[in-house]
Amino acid sequence: MFKGKILLITGGTGSFGNVVLNRFLDTNIKEIRIFSRDEKKQDDMRNRLQNDKVKFYIGDVRDFNSIDRAMHSVDYVFHAAALKQVPSCEFFPIEATKTNVFGTQNTIDAAIKNNVAKVICLSTDKAAYPINAMGISKALMEKVAIAASRNISQDNTTVCLTRYGNVMASRGSVIPLFVKQIKENSPLTITDPKMTRFLMSLEDAVDLVLFAFKNGNQGDLFVNKAPASSIGDLAASLMDIFDAQNEIKIIGTRHGEKLYETLCTREEMQKAEDMGDFFRIPADNRDLNYNRYFSEGEKDISKIEDYHSHNTTQLTEGALKSTLLNLKFIKDNLNE
Repeated sequence: MFKGKILLITGGTGSFGNVVLNRFLDTNIKEIRIFSRDEKKQDDMRNRLQNDKVKFYIGDVRDFNSIDRAMHSVDYVFHAAALKQVPSCEFFPIEATKTNVFGTQNTIDAAIKNNVAKVICLSTDKAAYPINAMGISKALMEKVAIAASRNISQDNTTVCLTRYGNVMASRGSVIPLFVKQIKENSPLTITDPKMTRFLMSLEDAVDLVLFAFKNGNQGDLFVNKAPASSIGDLAASLMDIFDAQNEIKIIGTRHGEKLYETLCTREEMQKAEDMGDFFRIPADNRDLNYNRYFSEGEKDISKIEDYHSHNTTQLTEGALKSTLLNLKFIKDNLNE
């Protein structure tokens, strides 16, 4: 499907972009374009790869002209560029909006203008029932993508979305923090031991995007059925792996955090299609005849439950340790 094609990855120097590159470099894809603002990371990636199949574009999704120039002759787009740190977005919500909302609109508009076949936009569990600026901006990003999809023929550009939970050991996540604290023999700072989070590897995130790419129709949102763990169990498993006896310091839930994360709201679960390891949530394609919003309601909503990190499969101690030991980040730190 990717033979002889050109793939553009926005935010391509990030964790997701690097894993996608590794997945595609040895295939018969024609070209992979890395689009991002960070010239240093691009230069590091260029020197590390030294691969003519990879092309680098400096630009910002906030600037339509820069993303438009990078989109020329592109077949497929994985849109991963985003502001993702919850505290940063809380203090600078307008900046989150510029990148996550307007940047997505620019990316989709440029894709349509350049006759790109398919765009996959990456979202987050924080977009479901959002309580912080990052989640709110991502929720609006989803609405922007779905609204755009309503006005595009399936024969032209197809716009789909994926939504996933915490990516283990990604930049800014809790696993690198815990490992750093373990190595420094400092207290492990835990917000709430009973707080739960979905656990995904970067490879799982790429699998979800590729599944959406192969199976997505206009406006579809795809979610994978990820397992979860409590933060307390995660900290205990890491200390066991590193044979550590660090003090545990409970610091309390930080501003903008939830006790658990939701991947599918009950409203979405009502129309979700079970596809084995994934849910497909089709777009609401009612038109601007607002009367239908008042006359055509949903039934039995009270009988449906959200799909969240408290009620998904909870990893046992053994399964959690096995999952962690499979992470390259953990292997590298154990071998230091």
